[in-house]
Amino acid sequence: MHRPVQNEEERYLLYQLQLAATLEKDSIFIPGTHKGLWKLRPDLSFVFFSSHTPCGDGSIIPMLEFEEQPCHPVTISSSAGDSGDLEALEKEGNCDNTDSPVAKKMRRGTPSSLVTNGTAHCDKQEQGLVMPEVSSWNLTAQEPATLTEMPCGIKVVDIHRTGAKCVPGEAKDPGKPGAAYHQVGLLRVKPGRGDRTCSMSCSDKMARWNVLGCQGALLMHFLEDPVYLSAVVIGKCPYSQEAMQRALMGRCQNVSALPRGFRVQELKIQQSDLLFEQSRCAVQAKRLGGPGRFVPCGAAISWSSVPEHPLDVTANGFPQGTTKKGLKSLQARSQISKVELFRSFQKLLGSIAEDTRPDSLRGQKLDTYQDYKEAASAYQEAWSTLRKQAFGSWIKNPPDYHQFK
Repeated sequence: MHRPVQNEEERYLLYQLQLAATLEKDSIFIPGTHKGLWKLRPDLSFVFFSSHTPCGDGSIIPMLEFEEQPCHPVTISSSAGDSGDLEALEKEGNCDNTDSPVAKKMRRGTPSSLVTNGTAHCDKQEQGLVMPEVSSWNLTAQEPATLTEMPCGIKVVDIHRTGAKCVPGEAKDPGKPGAAYHQVGLLRVKPGRGDRTCSMSCSDKMARWNVLGCQGALLMHFLEDPVYLSAVVIGKCPYSQEAMQRALMGRCQNVSALPRGFRVQELKIQQSDLLFEQSRCAVQAKRLGGPGRFVPCGAAISWSSVPEHPLDVTANGFPQGTTKKGLKSLQARSQISKVELFRSFQKLLGSIAEDTRPDSLRGQKLDTYQDYKEAASAYQEAWSTLRKQAFGSWIKNPPDYHQFK
């Protein structure tokens, strides 16, 4: 659920636009109503599957008192007074700790209770009731000191937490015990083990896709309308329908005055009962008591349905096998890097006669990657509107970051 996911789709869409423009093979695009523009075939749609909820706002999920808790509820003690100490306490109960409640439950083979479709279901034989929806909007700094109690007496004792940190300029997480640890609805940057990244959280990026489309600025030169996801499916994991709807749609629901073609997409969000066998907790459940600890892997495998180099295998951002001496060579570029995507865009542009190009690509001198992005005026207007009305603290890349040819 990171930036490469969008880059893979951009790579595929660029290839499909190449097919459409050169009339070589059937494409997912058909001619639009305006000169040089294309649109998605009406019988096609895109569905996004993720084995886990997106980091950031979509992963801040209520934890009810009858659920199996993946970590100890955080409490204030004399030795833990600030947010740093709270984070240290939080780590004591994470999945790496074989004495934590979740580890013990896994050893006993006890199944976890699930919150499905935003509704927490008690065991009918034991409780004789079905819980109402859990409002994760209540988990804000306004009521941080008390446990949220449901109408039937079931309490929200804690929340599933995200490692994504609030961006500068936004409100901060209260960092208080239990359900008051996080504030929901905020922009966040991805969690990292080193210096804080400038990359926005997956929840934030997906929320932006839901207004601007997932094709990016460059491809909007050739498209009559943005390419929106029609549905998002999340695998078996801690989940809240309401948290997902808030994170991906709710924060942008009042955005208005967008350019023609842009909208706040009515996205379908569902959960699957499919468990990703290589997920952190699934692997840990099989290796309880084993030596060592789990850390994120720096390797990535990306696949796009394109004829040339469909598989892109990288380690720490570079193609597998890249040596230190070769870090600055052309071979050290991932197929889904911005530079390689720009090369594919230039190849597409070169295959189209100038008099048949879209209006946005005629009559002006464009040179760098940034020049072409800024020239996509409708996309930039939509992005400016979204920032002003919903995402004002979105982190911008340094000015020279996109100044390449």
